[in-house]
Amino acid sequence: MTDKTRDDWQALADKEVKGRDLTWHTPEGFAIQPLYTADDVPADPGLPGFAPFTRGVKASMYAGRPWTIRQYAGFSTAEESNAFYRRNLAMGQKGLSVAFDLATHRGYDSDHPRVVGDVGKAGVAIDTVRDMEILFDGIPLDQMSVSMTMNGAVIPVLAFFIVAAERQGVSRDKLDGTIQNDILKEFMVRNTYIYPPEPSMRIVSDIIAYTSAEMPKFNSISISGYHMHEAGATAVQELAFTIADGKEYATRAMAAGLDIDAFAGRLSFFFGIGMNFFMEVAKLRAARTLWWKTMNGLGAKSERSKMLRTHCQTSGVSLQEQDPYNNVIRTTIEALASVLGGTQSLHTNALDEAIALPTDFSARIARNTQLVLQEETGITNVVDPLGGSYYVEALTAKLVEEAEKLIAEVDAAGGMTAYVASGKPKAAIESAAAAKQASVDRGETVIVGVNKYRKAEEEHLDTLDIDNHAVREAQIARLKAVRAGRDEAACQAALKALTEGCTNGGNLLALAVEAARHDATLGEISAAMEEAFGRYGTNPTPVKGIYSAAYEGDSRYAQVVEGVAAVGRRLGRAPKVLVAKMGQDGHDRGANVIASAFADMGFDVVSGPLFQTPAETRDMALAEKVDAIGASSLAAGHKTLIPELIGLLREAGRPDIKVVAGGVIPPQDYDFLREAGVQGIYGPGSKVVECAADMLRLLGHNMPPIGSELREKAK
Repeated sequence: MTDKTRDDWQALADKEVKGRDLTWHTPEGFAIQPLYTADDVPADPGLPGFAPFTRGVKASMYAGRPWTIRQYAGFSTAEESNAFYRRNLAMGQKGLSVAFDLATHRGYDSDHPRVVGDVGKAGVAIDTVRDMEILFDGIPLDQMSVSMTMNGAVIPVLAFFIVAAERQGVSRDKLDGTIQNDILKEFMVRNTYIYPPEPSMRIVSDIIAYTSAEMPKFNSISISGYHMHEAGATAVQELAFTIADGKEYATRAMAAGLDIDAFAGRLSFFFGIGMNFFMEVAKLRAARTLWWKTMNGLGAKSERSKMLRTHCQTSGVSLQEQDPYNNVIRTTIEALASVLGGTQSLHTNALDEAIALPTDFSARIARNTQLVLQEETGITNVVDPLGGSYYVEALTAKLVEEAEKLIAEVDAAGGMTAYVASGKPKAAIESAAAAKQASVDRGETVIVGVNKYRKAEEEHLDTLDIDNHAVREAQIARLKAVRAGRDEAACQAALKALTEGCTNGGNLLALAVEAARHDATLGEISAAMEEAFGRYGTNPTPVKGIYSAAYEGDSRYAQVVEGVAAVGRRLGRAPKVLVAKMGQDGHDRGANVIASAFADMGFDVVSGPLFQTPAETRDMALAEKVDAIGASSLAAGHKTLIPELIGLLREAGRPDIKVVAGGVIPPQDYDFLREAGVQGIYGPGSKVVECAADMLRLLGHNMPPIGSELREKAK
């Protein structure tokens, strides 16, 4: 296209929109033009199946074989999850993707006092090899690809999988699937870590070594950008930090003596897919280019080592409680983006996952979304159908360019382990999340049915509710039976050998497999390593200044700031709020956004450490002399943990401390929480500024009536 032709188009467009600038600025800071032409495409992207694999890792892609349909699922007991898996497999699902409960993620058996409210709530409880046997009962492990999302307790979980297969008659060299085993992103966003960073990296390397030698069909790691995406990362941050994580794992494995081409072909990736359709398509294409460059730089010779193969999952954060059937549309759009981006497998979230685990009804719709895309649309018949799009190619190149700048910053810091220890990636993602929330609250980012086109009255869905008490009792009974039936001396000897292996250099997975054969429990195996490595913990440090900058000049924000100041004058100090995360849920995006925003508005905010018990939260609230506690819940422990906290405050003679709750809380639980003493409930879609206004009303300040509907919802 000539300059004259582009100028003519610009003149015509300006006339049509009366000179209004049509440039769109993305959260990544990209200035997106309203028109792209051949002049904007920097280079030929090549062909599918050939380096740098921008257009796909296989020449035939879906024309030869469609992507694998997976559903990430697990809840309650192994029996319940097994029945759910078998129903889904009968209806067209092709691979299993296991969700574990938070007690399992954090290395605790179900009878541990710290996990009373977590057992079976956000995934399946796995305490023993027996649980794993039941989980896969009737599912032949030599024929089924199994993906397991596990990082903190990755050693016992993978050991249980190997031994359960042995007891099914399947040798480990026949096992096909993936273990996530991506601990670096846990220290950035998801926080289901157990051990400090260095021993955690040792665990990653030992698993890569063991699987390379013993499990040739099994992917030893799934390097995850998904959780960064869900925590609020921009596409550039997700790309750069995920590729840098992969580079770090490869470098550590090589330092341990492994040949890069012996293991790199079984490294896989995992990306989140959001609602910026073309950005998500370009992100997967850019990821393949970046990985090819990275592996070239590390000296890989095999072309398979340089291919980025990925699983994708549609975004959970994009799902909304309000007008929930819109979530079917959102998931379909995100699924299409991941497919057009060239994913190897896909999980589609269910319409009710903004507030609860999916029901059979919602899971069927989510699964059928993929079946319809595969069977009815014709999109599998053409390889990389968006290849050559001026916009997509320009966007892909821009993502590569910007991600490489951030990767260079990581390299300059000494690699991703050192960069994570600096706190920079976590702070950058939290800043992006806070900016995104402010944009949604102000209506600049439209969420249909939430901040625009909202229904006068919401319809509520029937959601899945897990009887946490019954699940925990069943798990404790099985734990007792397993312990009673094992050779205790042999079990303890194997556990002692595992602890010694932490310091003498033995392969930790091999040692854990031996302990699992003697029926050591998940908690015992984790504790054996904790004895040598210690247990890791951090205190959150929320970012500052994001909300105040976004709301500069906003009258409602100014009202809230003045209200905080007025309460402060009355109290003789700023009103003090503890933002608490109880239970083993490490997802802290919501808690950090609230802490950041409330601090900007003038509250004295205390950010509690992750993984507190209700008693520890009470003790901190009393020691800090807070006026209110905001309990953040994303993993269904709210019906157990928050009422216990309120009871402990009453016993301590402090029923005056206000307790409010926010996060993923089904509306049908609101009455239960109110009766327990919760004075404000703020689910998905709540505006942060209005949450602060409501808090002021609870503290006795007469706020102007804007946002009073939020107060009514909490009554």
